Amino acid sequence: MRTTTAKPTRGRADKRSTDADNGPRRRLLAVANKLFNEEGVHVVGVDRLIEEAGVAKASLYLHFGSKDGLVLAYLEEHLQFRREHVAKVLATHETPRERLLGMFDDAQEALAGTAFQGCRFVNASVEARPEESVRALAEEYRTWLRTLFSELAEAAGAQDPTRLGRQLALLYDGAAVAGRLDADRTGAGVAARSAAAALLDAATVDAPAVRRKRRASP
Repeated sequence: MRTTTAKPTRGRADKRSTDADNGPRRRLLAVANKLFNEEGVHVVGVDRLIEEAGVAKASLYLHFGSKDGLVLAYLEEHLQFRREHVAKVLATHETPRERLLGMFDDAQEALAGTAFQGCRFVNASVEARPEESVRALAEEYRTWLRTLFSELAEAAGAQDPTRLGRQLALLYDGAAVAGRLDADRTGAGVAARSAAAALLDAATVDAPAVRRKRRASP
């Protein structure tokens, strides 16, 4: 005899998923994402967070252990978002050169918007105390960014992709800082994109000849 239990089970699963999406942990992260980005990590206190999230103070300590734990979760979530976003940006371009410069096109677009409040990892690191775990996660982001640009530089034919990758990462950072501080936010993005193209051209102009020479060497 056949029974039909799929619908009730799926209904319970859907309810659990909805509860998780709208639960205290998710609400705290959503509020942290907004307030930490707009006002700063240390400016926003625990009482403000729980009031705007509409949760009990115990919920913060249950899900994150401390405010530092919430800050870490906020940055971990943003790092995952950045990785996914960059993957989408790169997927829209065909050639290695287009993918590399596409990073700066994307940055230029972000800087032109009013929502940009600076790099979240830079902002959190500046505010962080030496013992806070934010610094380790910021270093993970920095390593990922430098590696990404080095790999893009290598694919584009740079003679020294590690060197160019570091240069591009510094340029990318500089654009974010200038976009946060300068009145002319658009100018920072335009200048960074132009400088990235010049660095790439200089680093790849003799790349085919260099590679042929290396292959011919014993």
